[in-house]
Amino acid sequence: MSSNKLAVVILAAGKGTRMKSKTPKVLHKIAGLSMIGHVLNTANELGADKIIIVIGPDMDDVREAASPNPCVIQAEQNGTADAVKAALPELKGFKGSVLVLYADVPLVSGQSLQMLIEHHEGGDLGATIMMMVPPDPTGYGRIVQNPDGTLNRIVEQADASEEEQQIRLVNSGIMVIDGEKLPEWIGEIKSANAQGEYYLTDLPKVIQEDGGSCGVVRGHFLELRGVNSRAQLAELEGFAQNVLRHDAMDRGVTLHDPHSVYFSWDTKIGKDVTVEPNVVFGPGVDIDDDVIIHAFSHIEGAKIKSGASVGPFARIRPKSILEENVSVGNFIEVNRATLKAGAKSKHVSYLGDAVIGEKTNIGAGTVIANYDGFNKNDTVIGDNVFIGSNSTLVAPVTIGDQALVAGGSVITSDVDENSIAIERAEQRIIKGGAAKYRDTKSAKKKAS
Repeated sequence: MSSNKLAVVILAAGKGTRMKSKTPKVLHKIAGLSMIGHVLNTANELGADKIIIVIGPDMDDVREAASPNPCVIQAEQNGTADAVKAALPELKGFKGSVLVLYADVPLVSGQSLQMLIEHHEGGDLGATIMMMVPPDPTGYGRIVQNPDGTLNRIVEQADASEEEQQIRLVNSGIMVIDGEKLPEWIGEIKSANAQGEYYLTDLPKVIQEDGGSCGVVRGHFLELRGVNSRAQLAELEGFAQNVLRHDAMDRGVTLHDPHSVYFSWDTKIGKDVTVEPNVVFGPGVDIDDDVIIHAFSHIEGAKIKSGASVGPFARIRPKSILEENVSVGNFIEVNRATLKAGAKSKHVSYLGDAVIGEKTNIGAGTVIANYDGFNKNDTVIGDNVFIGSNSTLVAPVTIGDQALVAGGSVITSDVDENSIAIERAEQRIIKGGAAKYRDTKSAKKKAS
């Protein structure tokens, strides 16, 4: 955390036309969280005293995503300095450091930004810029340093000499600025460029003309990449997943095939958990120690307690809880349901809007019919209940402790504890009927 006051200005007004999407660019997700959500989390991690988001007109969905932080509108996209200028009313009287971040650069770490802030506040610097070394510097502004390591200037690609184009250090765009002087310096930036726009890259020149100096700190290119296209979004998704996978393994999780497992940004997972290949964790998953997740399972918004086993090919949907030693097997879907300790459902069932008691066994093919076409209805199944295969429980219904539901039954009324419920049509057997049926059908087919 910064030792001085810290304000963060997040630039999020870009239209993102290259994304070819009706969704604003900064609301596209990486590891289950919007890009602006990642940046907001990082700003909060830094302990920012103020967080201000600069948006464009008619970006109410971005404003909602940024809530409760204040948003200001950049009426026209006249460059990055113009965007920061739009935030100045929210910074009136602020004395501290102002960190400028970009909502489409979502994976820069709090650790890297803390290093930038500490370098800035540790010296007598007007601004400090984060630089990076990309594999190919083409298109980036080159960082030219003074002999003492401070910034001399930023040279844009189009203006760089042949020698300057050989420089590998480039501008990331992220910088921290003296907040007290910021309004004055922003006002001095001119639009004397081919685009006629106001750029933060001109800020170091203004600071030096005012007798100040600027520092530079090197960050990691993998963290500082921005997103302008779907392909770049996919690249950052891959990087984020690799970070999450390594973090999980470092905390004691076994991943049989790490590259086939996908985590959410907020996945909580304990020690001695085994995750087989092709498992997807959506947002809001919390897994205790000693759990096994078998292959091809999808889990979202669920709590899974110690000793549980899930899958293969299971789907655990939001608001579901699997308590200790629960076993949910192949092709089971659990939706807004709680399975209490020791309950089992091993084969091909749908369990929705239900509470299933301890050590209850759900037979193959069981369906809890929770929706009547208008409302979702609840089912309560007691402890030590046996639900026979191919049963349908039509909610709302309650089945008492130690009851037994015979296979193939359709249960529409409550079942008392220790009772047996059977609902089947009477079976008829017509001896020799199969042969007569085949003969009749064959004769008709030949005649036609």
